[in-house]
Amino acid sequence: MDIRVSADVNVSAYSARQKVNAFALSEISNMMHTGDPALVLSERIFWRVPVILSLTSQGDVGEVGAIDVDVETGQMRVTPRLVAEMTSRAENLALGTASAATD
Repeated sequence: MDIRVSADVNVSAYSARQKVNAFALSEISNMMHTGDPALVLSERIFWRVPVILSLTSQGDVGEVGAIDVDVETGQMRVTPRLVAEMTSRAENLALGTASAATD
């Protein structure tokens, strides 16, 4: 099988990570930061940037989701629903971590 994909990579992994990090901090929670982006090949090529919850008392708790960034345009694929899902996962992780600490 021979598969060929072509795209202009105008947005580096580093830039995608910075963009998502700024968004996560300002729009989701100041307890969020990003992990290492992964290049995803589909109809479009994009960076998938994981968003991680970090608690002051415990450090990184877990990944709450990921935001995709188009490698050509730099546009983030983010919806209100995605933000709500990540917020909910973060709350559940924080609650689970807090209850585990009291056990």
